[in-house]
Amino acid sequence: MPTSRTVLVLNGPNLNLLGRRDPEVYGTATLADVEQLCADGCADLGLTLDFRQSNHEGVLIDWVHEAFAGGWAVVGNFGAFTHTSIALMDALAVVEAPFVEVHISDIHAREEFRRTSYVGLVASDHVIGQGVAGYVEALRRVADLWA
Repeated sequence: MPTSRTVLVLNGPNLNLLGRRDPEVYGTATLADVEQLCADGCADLGLTLDFRQSNHEGVLIDWVHEAFAGGWAVVGNFGAFTHTSIALMDALAVVEAPFVEVHISDIHAREEFRRTSYVGLVASDHVIGQGVAGYVEALRRVADLWA
């Protein structure tokens, strides 16, 4: 059992537009709604939440390094960087606490270019296509992995 039960929930590019961008794909919940779901889920699971979003790859990598230094778990929806960023994958590969990849839509049922997940290659687990409720499931999986 880790001494810190902090989970860093990271959201990548364009997730700040949740609720307004492609609601037929991502639904109508906003990122603030997702943050509240995660806060409630963490409270139920005895986890400490740190919730962040950035449209910048380097910022996300810096935050992953922060998680590594702190022994924190990571739940990550890295948006389009999922399919393009070997640098983000490399950063996540050194995180010793659980890393659970999460996606609101089913990336395996979408365009061909979205079906490859570089970050998924180093994930402890994956929650894909469960809508925003997938974030809470990802938190449950972190708690299970830490049990």
